[in-house]
Amino acid sequence: MDCLACKDLKQRYELCLADYVEARSSAYYRVSNQFAAGKNVDMERARFELEEHRSVCVSAPDVIVQLPKRMLPFRERRLVA
Repeated sequence: MDCLACKDLKQRYELCLADYVEARSSAYYRVSNQFAAGKNVDMERARFELEEHRSVCVSAPDVIVQLPKRMLPFRERRLVA
């Protein structure tokens, strides 16, 4: 049972993540990665807000939101694997 704030923050994170993935896969990314970098900042900020809320929320599960392995920088992929 997630509280309303958890649901809203999770939805915002998922939307920001989708925007970031779209920005990374677009043809524009090959020309300038500043747009994708901005989307990455938005996505990380949303993830941080969700994790911060879950750390104090009574109804939140003890799950940490993590990026999919394919989205991690190469050196971090080796640490996760």
